Amino acid sequence: MNKRMIFWTGIIGVTLFSVASILGGFQFDNYNPLSQYISETYAIGTPYGETIRYFGYIPSGLLLTFFAFSALRTFPKSYLIKTGFWGLGIFYGIATIIVGIFPCDKGCNRELVDPSISQLIHNLTGLLTYILVPLSIIAIGLGLRQLKTQNGLSSIAFLCGLNCVVFSGLLLTDPLAKYVGLYQRIIEGTFIIWIITCSLFIKNSKGKKVILL
Repeated sequence: MNKRMIFWTGIIGVTLFSVASILGGFQFDNYNPLSQYISETYAIGTPYGETIRYFGYIPSGLLLTFFAFSALRTFPKSYLIKTGFWGLGIFYGIATIIVGIFPCDKGCNRELVDPSISQLIHNLTGLLTYILVPLSIIAIGLGLRQLKTQNGLSSIAFLCGLNCVVFSGLLLTDPLAKYVGLYQRIIEGTFIIWIITCSLFIKNSKGKKVILL
């Protein structure tokens, strides 16, 4: 896969995710993005939940998985960079597919009262995503810094990763908090910013490997 294709895979992947998460809220008259989870817009029993999952989140997850594993090949060899992109591909790309296949119960059943198997799989996948994807992005930043390519993507990786760590902490420590929807959107928005930035670096880089000096 050439760099232009990798670029468009990342861009289209995050675009599908963004469009699905925005349009999903329009199904409801009183949906509040500040206090309600994104998952509530495609939960079991929602009017257009299946459409949003099968034409939004699942294709997005496939594209983001391909992006992460393909993007890795454009960077210099580094254990940390490899670990970071594998983490991004598994816990963001594949995880997005999983939560699309296994949506949460209606309202996302925050108190976990008699949860369905789908709800439990959805929650576990989300937990792993919000713990491991920020660490994966930071790992990429550390790998780039070790290779002395920190002046570009490395610094952005640290900023994005640390921002996600802070808001993931807020989200996971109190999933019933008033502004969980806002915290989740900040985290997801930061993931998207990172992928767009990484896509642009890959597209604009010269040679077979990305060198950011």
